[in-house]
Amino acid sequence: MPPPLLFVAGLAIGVGLDRLVPIRLAADQGSRTPLVALGWLGIVSGVAFAAWAMRTFRRAQTAIVPNRPARTVVAAGPYRWSRNPMYVGLTAVYSGVALLRNTAWPLILLPMVLAALWFLVIRREERYLTHAFGDQYTRYQQSVRRWL
Repeated sequence: MPPPLLFVAGLAIGVGLDRLVPIRLAADQGSRTPLVALGWLGIVSGVAFAAWAMRTFRRAQTAIVPNRPARTVVAAGPYRWSRNPMYVGLTAVYSGVALLRNTAWPLILLPMVLAALWFLVIRREERYLTHAFGDQYTRYQQSVRRWL
């Protein structure tokens, strides 16, 4: 499953649950101002971080899409701090949308989205990269955290 679809599915389910059983993060309009600011911060920073990661992959001339072969271990740009900066960016955008919509459901579902991402995507990616690049990737794993 393409990783962005996991996040879209989590948001869609969260919004659907919100229509059935609303759980608001802020009770009134006045208390929503910080949520709106944090929501936009999450969206803008998430898009920027993911875009930086994609640009770094393009410069390294390696595949962005997880089901295509990687040409190299990328350890530059945001990959100095996170092995999965695109997923970190998607998580920030997802959280920002939940804050803007003033609904707790997507945030409640976020651990399940991240667990699905790990089981369905990240484990497979890491097995492939370990097989393809051996000690080089293992050293990278040991020196850079998965998230942040």
